[in-house]
Amino acid sequence: MNSGLRKFIFRDLPTIEGYIDPPDALVFLSLLQVQKNNGLDGGIAEIGVFYGRSYFLLKKVGNGEDKILAIDLFDIGQASDGAPTQYGQFLANGRRLGLDVDEELIIRGDSTLMQADEITSKVGRTRFFSIDGGHTLQHIAADSRLATDTLADHGIIAFDDTFNPAWPEVTVGVADFLRERKDMFSTFCMTKYKTYVCRNEFHEFYLKAITEAPDLLAFDHVETEFLGSKVARLHNPMSRRMVYELMVRSGMRAFSERVYR
Repeated sequence: MNSGLRKFIFRDLPTIEGYIDPPDALVFLSLLQVQKNNGLDGGIAEIGVFYGRSYFLLKKVGNGEDKILAIDLFDIGQASDGAPTQYGQFLANGRRLGLDVDEELIIRGDSTLMQADEITSKVGRTRFFSIDGGHTLQHIAADSRLATDTLADHGIIAFDDTFNPAWPEVTVGVADFLRERKDMFSTFCMTKYKTYVCRNEFHEFYLKAITEAPDLLAFDHVETEFLGSKVARLHNPMSRRMVYELMVRSGMRAFSERVYR
């Protein structure tokens, strides 16, 4: 297991306001490392930064070797002069963690208005593309097209909030994406919050990677099917989630990693 990176995930990452939880953080880690171990290179892109929780995870795993492009409106919060405070807090989080933001690879704007070459000109073809921006059908359709047009042959798309009842159009958008591109893409992994997709020719490779990843052995691996694809669903029992939350709230964050061994 990756002890240093796991410590970062359980100790440092929760100090940033955001939504990626330990199971998906460990999936990100496992997939990015299996790509590196097999020479599957490329840039990394993220739509939806918020305050940087997943961005800094990508930075930490990349260890300065990966180009990571992040896209967000950065329009959250309001200072006394009326200016948004989100971007400043994002930068501050990076300084605090010792993971300074490469501002040349930050796009402050609407992802639905972007073209693929705005990404590939900065980071090349992408090996990992995280979609966690706008949660309407329009946003999912536009962002998934952008991901498709920038993705390397071995690339992965991670869709957030796929089955969250608070955002039903995300579910519809991801299903539309997979049905319309069934000859190209298939799902290989699902968690409570995210759905992981790759090109069909890499489906078995990534499915096996999830099954064998040392950092994912703590989860129940349930084989299921989604739109014709065999999928590894990583089940995180309620009992484990409760113990983890109790440890974090009790000031035992440094030891919470043991719950996921």
